[in-house]
Amino acid sequence: MRILLDTCTFLWLAEGDDALSPRARDAIIDPSNQVFLSPISAWEIVVKHALGRLELRVAPERYVPEQRELHRIESLPLSELAVLQVAKLPPLHKDPFDRMLAAQSVAEACAIATPDPLLRQYSVVAIW
Repeated sequence: MRILLDTCTFLWLAEGDDALSPRARDAIIDPSNQVFLSPISAWEIVVKHALGRLELRVAPERYVPEQRELHRIESLPLSELAVLQVAKLPPLHKDPFDRMLAAQSVAEACAIATPDPLLRQYSVVAIW
């Protein structure tokens, strides 16, 4: 299975936070699954860190790649197809980061690991 991580899911995994559901954790650590982080999530992390809304042990430009490598998470390139998929999404979610993750999940045929009930309302396969 191909799994795209929501930004909070990535952060909870990286920090060992109990907010990560057992089902999502099991899917992420299953070596038969391909697990991805979107550049959209990296961007969201950088923005929130710069605004003082996200504390990290190290700078985001070091944190994100180190945590991806540690948890065997690949970067999922952002394609034009995924970006254009946003136009097909109903207006369920106002967060542009989450809308883009939903579009990328659909375009790249990935399940999305997210606790967000609004993201799970899109035509995505959600794991939580």
